Amino acid sequence: MLSRLSYRWTDMNVLRKIFCLLLISVPVAGNAIADDTLWFGAKAGTLGIGLEATWRPLPWFDIRAGANRYDYHDTGSQAGINYAAKLSLDTYYATLNFRFPLSPMRITVGAFVNNNELIMTSQDAPSFDIGGITYTSADVGTLSSVTSFDSSAPYVGVGFDFDLFNKVGLNMDFGVLWQGTPAVTLVSDGLLANDPVFLAALETERQELEAEVDDFKAWPVVSIGFNFSFF
Repeated sequence: MLSRLSYRWTDMNVLRKIFCLLLISVPVAGNAIADDTLWFGAKAGTLGIGLEATWRPLPWFDIRAGANRYDYHDTGSQAGINYAAKLSLDTYYATLNFRFPLSPMRITVGAFVNNNELIMTSQDAPSFDIGGITYTSADVGTLSSVTSFDSSAPYVGVGFDFDLFNKVGLNMDFGVLWQGTPAVTLVSDGLLANDPVFLAALETERQELEAEVDDFKAWPVVSIGFNFSFF
């Protein structure tokens, strides 16, 4: 079975503290700034399905914190081998948003705790081409691969916020999450799993696979969300 990488609890706790400070600071700041508003909402997009809280202490500035999760399942060929794949999206974030006066447009910069992973398991086949060498199914067994990224990832983008009576809102985001160079593992459980020649071929295959997923380092972010203000 494929092993799942553990959550980066230290990074997650940092964002949780930021989120808690955001919530605690609202009633305090509300006494000083009459325009304070706190929004809660849900969103969906290329980072999955998420929840978000927004604090707007000033008309031109807000702070947002949230989380996204979703699992995409698919099958396909990578580096010449057919895999069943799961893209496991799992991120937590905090962003600063600078809003343009008299416009719905804003500029967003932020930091993500990034637990995104690509998990793949080879599908049954009579033979496998591993590093340019053909091996039988028994020799190879099942190939298991996990692609992971930097645990902390910067984000930059633009967004648009549309509010109705300052109570109900629609927002859209367009940006890039820089996940960093992907780190790919590839292991086998077949008869040759510990054979030095096979392991050398497997390393060549791993490098080919790593090259194919290199585009994942810059993850495009597109999302749409709805939110509500209760304060």
